[in-house]
Amino acid sequence: QVQLVESGGGLVQAGGSLRLSCVASGRAGNRYTMGWFRQAPGKEREFVAAITWSGGSTNYADSVKGRFTISRDSAKNTVYLQMNTLKPEDTAGYYCAARSTTTLAVRFGYEYWGQGTQVTVSS
Repeated sequence: QVQLVESGGGLVQAGGSLRLSCVASGRAGNRYTMGWFRQAPGKEREFVAAITWSGGSTNYADSVKGRFTISRDSAKNTVYLQMNTLKPEDTAGYYCAARSTTTLAVRFGYEYWGQGTQVTVSS
């Protein structure tokens, strides 16, 4: 079992930046691929970014490519999502997720989820 706790959300103006953090505990020593997802009110949850255990491979949704950067510090069992040039359409609850059954930066099949952190971008 893995527990994930997100932090770093908040209210920011369009064009601003935020950095989200996700700390993993429990069986955090396993080699998990980590991902970030988001869900806006009335919309389905969507993939944002993923990173492999080694950090050597990343994957991004087209909507955030070039603006968001996912990274991880395995020694701290923490994954980050640096979000720059934020837009109002980035407003959503952001969720951290972990998947143990792959070595790829995939967009699906995540087993463990955090409770989420809210990001609101004002225009």
